[in-house]
Amino acid sequence: MNGLNEVLEEGFARYVRGARPMLRRNAFVLVGDWFAADDLVQQTLITVYRRWEHLERHEELSAYTRTVMVRIFISDRRKHRWTRELLRDSLPEPAPVPEEVNRVGDRIVLLAALAKLSSRQRCLVYLRYWEDLSIEESAQIMNCSSSTVRSSTSRALRTLRKHLGNLTASGPGPHSKDRRPSTHP
Repeated sequence: MNGLNEVLEEGFARYVRGARPMLRRNAFVLVGDWFAADDLVQQTLITVYRRWEHLERHEELSAYTRTVMVRIFISDRRKHRWTRELLRDSLPEPAPVPEEVNRVGDRIVLLAALAKLSSRQRCLVYLRYWEDLSIEESAQIMNCSSSTVRSSTSRALRTLRKHLGNLTASGPGPHSKDRRPSTHP
C-alpha cells in the first residue's frame, strides 16, 4: 500500500511541475493579481490532490483542473465579496518604459474593465475567449444552461465594450508599428 502512495504522489508531483505555469497564467486572468493567482492555484492543486487517487487518466487533467479552478474562484468570491478590495492612492507597479507605455496602459485598462465584471461573468469571458471553449463546454463547467452562458456572456461583453470604448475606438496607439496615417485633413 505504501508503494502505491509513492507512485500516486510522484504522478501528482509530475503533473504539478508540468501544469503549474499554465495554471498560474490562467488564474491571473481570473483574479487580475499575481499573488491572488498563486493562492488560487494552490487551492486548486490541493483540491485535485485530494481526489488524485480516484481520478482516471492523470495525464489528461487540464479540463478537470480548469473546472476546479473556476468553481473555487466563484465560491471564494461569494464568501469574500467585499473583503478583497484594497484602495490605494497610486498603482503599486513601477512607471512604464516609454516605448511600452501604450501596451502597459492598455493592459491596465483591460484589467480594470475585467474587474468590473461579476465573478461569474469574468469566468465566462475566461472560458469562452481565453480558453476558447464552446458554449456547451462552458455551461458544463459553470454548471448552468447554454442559454445562461449566452446571455451572461453577452452582458459581460456589453460591459467590457462600455469600459473599453476609448481603447477600442482609438485603434492602435502612438507607439504601434501598425498605425496608419490619418486620411482626414
